[in-house]
Amino acid sequence: MITQALAQAVLAAALETGGDFSELYLEDTESNNLSMMGGTVENAAYSRLHGAGVRVLKGTRYAYAYSADTSEAALLATARAAAAAIAGDERYTPKTFAVNDCRKAPVIAASDVNNAQRVNWLREASKAAKDHSPEITQTIAALADVDQRVLICNSEGVFAYDRRPRVRIVVQAVASDGTQAQTGRRSPGRGCGYELFDTVDPSQLGQQAARSAVTMLHAVDCPAGVFPVVIDGGFGGVIFHEACGHSLEATSVSRGNSVFCGKLGQQIAAPCVTAIDDGIMPGEWGTIGVDDEGTPSRRRVLIENGILKSYMVDILGGRRMGMEPTGSSRRQNYTFAPTSRMTNTFIAPGKDDAEEMIRTMGDGLFAASMGGGSVNPLTGEFNFAVDEGYWVKDGKIFCPVRGATLIGKGHEVLHNIDRVGPEMWMAPGMCGSASGSVPTNVGQPRIRVSSIIVGGKGGAL
Repeated sequence: MITQALAQAVLAAALETGGDFSELYLEDTESNNLSMMGGTVENAAYSRLHGAGVRVLKGTRYAYAYSADTSEAALLATARAAAAAIAGDERYTPKTFAVNDCRKAPVIAASDVNNAQRVNWLREASKAAKDHSPEITQTIAALADVDQRVLICNSEGVFAYDRRPRVRIVVQAVASDGTQAQTGRRSPGRGCGYELFDTVDPSQLGQQAARSAVTMLHAVDCPAGVFPVVIDGGFGGVIFHEACGHSLEATSVSRGNSVFCGKLGQQIAAPCVTAIDDGIMPGEWGTIGVDDEGTPSRRRVLIENGILKSYMVDILGGRRMGMEPTGSSRRQNYTFAPTSRMTNTFIAPGKDDAEEMIRTMGDGLFAASMGGGSVNPLTGEFNFAVDEGYWVKDGKIFCPVRGATLIGKGHEVLHNIDRVGPEMWMAPGMCGSASGSVPTNVGQPRIRVSSIIVGGKGGAL
């Protein structure tokens, strides 16, 4: 991407006005997106993103500039544009580089797969969804691949390469009885190439999406009140991600905008809860070799047996907090300055029997699949939709329910978890924050929350 000599020159130019740290981020990303509606291709697009960003820090102040032109002249001009916003008396010289090459090629690269094969996968999924039931009135399918190649250099001697391929397929089915409609969705993805389809069956995804849509079409409205709730694994982890994970990022903590500020070493969850952010899990959606500041990615125990052990810290957040970076800095692309973000974040497996959770809960809700929601990182207050839910009566699944929402505060829910199952699985998603949208995994085993507010339009069942 660039010679070490030019990188040194760019970093030195960024320090000319008195900054104490400079960073150069170069990116070359290719992506393919294909979408289909009702079995017909709607869109097929290829894109390439190429550019560089330069950041200069002085204490806890920073300036960022970027350019789509990566010629020597443009890189030096970008560095000086960032430096112009920083003033200081001292002059720093970039350290000698130590190279860290984390690039790993996909087994089956996007260039090895043509659009005809992509269309076949989407048609398989769409047909299986449509054939599942005459009540399926619409199918939507999409396939996306990204091959992101980055180089991060900084004045502390970092010179790190990374390659981050990923592939994801999304299948959505709509069921209708003529007066109302419900949607089912499946969307697996991994940090790999098209070897994804060695383990993902498009037809099975279509069937699952359709089954969910038809089930919810015939569901009754969920009762409202305070109940025990069992939340299944995979995308159920979105509650921890949104309501608690963001509050453990330095983006919030370093500015005092988190309910978990100053609580390291304190009990913030039930003893059965251990939560982890792991950026080095092989082939996972949120996995990275190095973060977007060039710090090696790692496994971070955030909460251990209910005790807060760690925050997720980037360089700037670490300066504000007096802490070392944890390999948690990420950005959407070169047009964004980096900040602390999650990678593969999950509640670790426990030892509780998954069926016993339901058998001993009395009346309540089983959330088989979670939807979207909103959260306030400062207070931890959240509101999440349940995409597929079932009412539990006397410890037995009674009927499907729709329109359920879970309402509460993240730090309170952590204390109310009283069961954690032994099998953890994850689901991919895109997480938005100050540094743009980045791929993150959410996950957990099946868990039980002993008491939480359930919103719904229904009455007693």
